[in-house]
Amino acid sequence: MHSFKDLNIAKPLLNALEDLGFTEPTPIQESAFPVVLSGKNVVGVSQTGTGKTLAYMLPILQDLKFTKEKNPTVLIIVPTRELVIQVVDQINAYSKYKTVSAIGVYGGTNINTQGLAVKQGMDILVGTPGRLYDLVLARAVVLKNIKKLVIDEVDVMLDLGFIFQLNNIFELLPEKRQNIMFSATMTEEVDALIKAFFYSPVQLSIAISGKRLENIEQVSYAAPNFHTKANLLAHLLKTDSDMMKVLVFAPSKRIADRLFERFEEDFGRDMTIIHSNKSQNARIAAVESFDDGTHRILIATDVIARGLDFDHITHVINFDTPIFPENYMHRIGRSGRAEQKGTSILFFSEKEVEAKIAIELLMNYEIPAQEIPAGVKISRELIPEEQTKAVEILAAHRRPNDDTSGPAFHEKSAKNSKVNLGSRYHREIKTKFKKPLTRGDKNQNKKRK
Repeated sequence: MHSFKDLNIAKPLLNALEDLGFTEPTPIQESAFPVVLSGKNVVGVSQTGTGKTLAYMLPILQDLKFTKEKNPTVLIIVPTRELVIQVVDQINAYSKYKTVSAIGVYGGTNINTQGLAVKQGMDILVGTPGRLYDLVLARAVVLKNIKKLVIDEVDVMLDLGFIFQLNNIFELLPEKRQNIMFSATMTEEVDALIKAFFYSPVQLSIAISGKRLENIEQVSYAAPNFHTKANLLAHLLKTDSDMMKVLVFAPSKRIADRLFERFEEDFGRDMTIIHSNKSQNARIAAVESFDDGTHRILIATDVIARGLDFDHITHVINFDTPIFPENYMHRIGRSGRAEQKGTSILFFSEKEVEAKIAIELLMNYEIPAQEIPAGVKISRELIPEEQTKAVEILAAHRRPNDDTSGPAFHEKSAKNSKVNLGSRYHREIKTKFKKPLTRGDKNQNKKRK
């Protein structure tokens, strides 16, 4: 393993890294630095937690030249608001001893305020696809000077349906630019995007999805339902002193809220929550309070927590078993970042056994199972999402013992089956003045009388 000094990084950047306590690059950082610095198109596939942001930001900041131009020269697109804020903060930290300006734009806040901010000028623009495209349409953002385009967590962006905005942003960018893309998974949609817009990219694959991270200890518990899982989690949080910083993944916003309400009395002061229904201020506050240690427990959904860089997460709790095995890899990558030690705990019900097996097949590793501790109550109570919905075979208005079928709704009664002949007046007029056989042939009409 080389040190950052071996990469010939500029002194201002090296000083900033030393301030942050970074001494050795991760494999993706070491591989990406010379390639990105060369100006070639780059596609990096690397698991969450391997340092992708620093991998592309270091060479970009190294190559960034001072300019009086107000329009950005570097565009970084990420899928969520939280990632925008995080990437801007990281840029400011890495460029502490350089003159670099970075601005982040995202939805959920006043677009006019952001439009005024970007018009002041910046070197690096970071944004979500939707808000970026809106600002371009409003002519607040000009992309004609972009020399480097970075798309981070592109697989998440495509999952969220941002392909329309991405395609339109690509069309507005200069053809002569460097394209840098990082993803945790290589899907068919990602591959199609690369073929459409990336010319001869250098591909870097480090710890590709499915490779078990050796520094993360994994265990699992078989728990039949929500309440048993909640009882088990409460027991672990109370009895395991090593759980200093715990990220709990919930399968949906509703389950996340339900879990938060369940734990609020016992862990209210130690716990916070984040998902897409929360206000922007609440989401930012949740991220900051968990990151700085004010709250030791964060309940989150997959989309929100994807890509966020939290320091020293000791445990990742999978309250559910993800349907897609790759999502499990992203989740556990929140712990054990930059080769630190971490622990992942998976809860699975009988219905989730198949999903657990799919995860184990992807990793080629069987997650060790542990018995539920004796003090944990096994509940039989089911929440509405777990209950089997009864299907009514008989219509509500049908008498159960009435086997005789009445007339179909389209069968007319005797009264209604009569042909409408019109009024008596019209019938008499029609009889007296018969319709001509041919138009204008009066002789033919006389023969009828």
